Amino acid sequence: MATEANTPGEPQPSALQTLLTTSASDPNHPLYLTQLAHQIAHNLEHQHLWTNLRIHNVSPLDSTPLPRPMVTGMPPQRLYIHPDEQIALLQAQKAQGNKGLGEVKAEREWVLPSHLREKWSLRRFAEAFEKIGIMPPSSGEDDEDEEEQTNKWRTKKRVVLATVDDDSTVVYYIVHDGIVKPRQN
Repeated sequence: MATEANTPGEPQPSALQTLLTTSASDPNHPLYLTQLAHQIAHNLEHQHLWTNLRIHNVSPLDSTPLPRPMVTGMPPQRLYIHPDEQIALLQAQKAQGNKGLGEVKAEREWVLPSHLREKWSLRRFAEAFEKIGIMPPSSGEDDEDEEEQTNKWRTKKRVVLATVDDDSTVVYYIVHDGIVKPRQN
């Protein structure tokens, strides 16, 4: 069935709508989950300036299907600094006579797309964490920087939970697998 050209005065589809209608589906996941992952990737790229975004349908650990498609990418700046790392960075800066944390390189992150109406349980989070590694696989484009970006403080798995509402608003939360030492004031 051929699609008709837009008639004069009819609005053009948005970039996101065009992306969703032209994206390939994945046989391991329902279409709505694949489209949700594409919507989150689009938001990260165009609203938050992430780069090297990639949608994963299978686990990088054992090549079995993930519970749902997940996104990986490089944020423009580091999203999380472990409290012990923060102390070490501040001490190093102080020893050099500088203030602040200094330059902290961004790290590739896992992103778990979700919808506000979904009910999340510890079991569902555990299923997602079970299939991913501590660090997301490289995109191939940033392989030479991968060694520099390996962080000795990153010892727990974490994801950025991306929750979208019906009005396309997206909120992001960092979720760790297990307990993480709290920050000290």
